[in-house]
This record gives sequence, structure tokens and C-alpha cells, in this order.
Amino acid sequence: MTHIIDGKYFADTIKEEVQRETEHLKQQYGIVPGLAVILVGENPASQAYVRTKEKVATELGFYSFTNHQPATLQEHELLSLINMYNNDPRIHGILVQLPLPKHISEHRIIEAINPDKDVDGFHPITLGKLLIGEDTFKPCTPAGIQELLLRSGYDPAGKHVVIVGRSTIVGKPLAAMLVQKQAGANAIVTIVHTAAPDISYYTKQADILVAAMGKPESIHGSMIKDGAIVIDVGINRVEDPSAPKGYRIVGDVHFSSAAERAQAITPVPGGVGVMTVAMLMKNTLKAAYRYALSLKQA
Repeated sequence: MTHIIDGKYFADTIKEEVQRETEHLKQQYGIVPGLAVILVGENPASQAYVRTKEKVATELGFYSFTNHQPATLQEHELLSLINMYNNDPRIHGILVQLPLPKHISEHRIIEAINPDKDVDGFHPITLGKLLIGEDTFKPCTPAGIQELLLRSGYDPAGKHVVIVGRSTIVGKPLAAMLVQKQAGANAIVTIVHTAAPDISYYTKQADILVAAMGKPESIHGSMIKDGAIVIDVGINRVEDPSAPKGYRIVGDVHFSSAAERAQAITPVPGGVGVMTVAMLMKNTLKAAYRYALSLKQA
């Protein structure tokens, strides 16, 4: 019987931990974790995601707000907003929701965020520290994957982890995290992508398979080793006239065929996606604690 890894359960557990630590931070230092989210444009998926972030942050007792700007916002105006939050002591985490309109450089925007407030974990300094194994903010989705594995009892140490996808948001940082000689990591990691003549050659070798390519139901059961752990990062909308909304949400893994062979698998929705928001809150709390300690040492 395949074990379904319940992301919602673990995300709720992490949020409860964050809420308790937030109260401790308030009582000990008089500091409330502050999160500023900047949303540019009217992308429906981004709007929904930002609403979720703000709702969860408020539930956890954070000082949180969203600055919603029109798609016509110019790059220099967005840079000014970031600079304002960089210098605001009430704000410990800054998140600029991606994607941005095409006339704005995502690289320049990410680099403008103070690394001490980079709770998304995308700044080059953050990623550099991640690569060499220093303590830093872990990008939220890879951090959520690592937490799911560990809290479900599937320690990656000594296991062959195959990651399908090489994005800077998931694939590459997850590989950097899991290859470290540290607790919760120490894995043998392979990244496979579209340059491979046969992706299944690699996926069949995986003790832990992470699908993060953004292509609906591309990994079928025949591509998975018996007894593998399957982590599905994909969130894809596919048309389905029989569904109430005319579409359904699926992952990058063909769930039913994969579940026949996998020892454990994450569902979509309810798997990795809900963990991402929980890890954002954990990063924001970490940033607030760092700020509190810096004041104490000053």
C-alpha cells in the first residue's frame, strides 16, 4: 500500500511551531516578525498565492501586508519600494512575487533585496551560502521538500536522489541542499533535464525521485523504480470538461500509475505546494530572530 505523504499535515505542524516561536520572540524581545509582499500586475495565480501568504502570516501573528502595484509599474519605482522596505525596521522579510512584467528585470529586483531580508532565498549571496553549506535562508520549495522527507521518515542520507528539473527556484538549490555533508542531507544527487536522450534511464535509478519540470503528468509509473519515494513539485492546470470548473490540477507525475510502484508519494494538491508557504513563514521568523539578536549585540 503506497503511503501518501500529507503535506497539509506537516505544513500545519510547522505553522504551529512558528506560531509558538513568534509568541516567544514577542515576549523575549518585543519584536513582531514583519513580512512585506510586493505584487506587480494582475496574474490570477500570483494573486491567489499572495492572498494565501498574507492570510497565513496574519494567523501566525506576523505584521504582514501586501503592496499591490499595477503592471505598468516601472523598474526604478519597484527598486525604490524595495529600498524603502530594506530600511524599514518593522520589516524582516521582503518577497517580490514572481513572475514580474517583462519590462522589469527579475535579476536586478532580486539583487536589490537586502540578503538579511531575503526570505524567498533567491538572492545570489543566499544561494552562494547555500552552495557552500553555510547557514542561510533556504528557498522555500526545496526547504519544504527536505522537511517533507525528514518528517515522513525518509532521510535522504546515502540515498540516490534524482531531481528532474534544473530551475534556480527548485532543482538547483535542492541539489545544493541535499548534497551537503549535513544532517538531513548527505545524499547522492543527480539532476536530469531535457538534454538527456532518455530521462527514464535516470528516474529508474532513483531511491527518491523529485519531479520539478512543470510538465503535467510527464513521469509515469513505468519510469519509477519499485519502492521509490516520489516527490511531485508540479502544479499544472489541465482542461477537463467533466470537472466542475472545466479544469483540474495535476502534478508532474501521473499519480495513479506512479502510486502502483512507489513506496510513498506526495499528492497534488496537498503535497509540496502547501509546504512552500509554511517555509516562507519559518524563514521570516528566522529573519526576525536574527534582527533581534543583532539589536542585543549592538
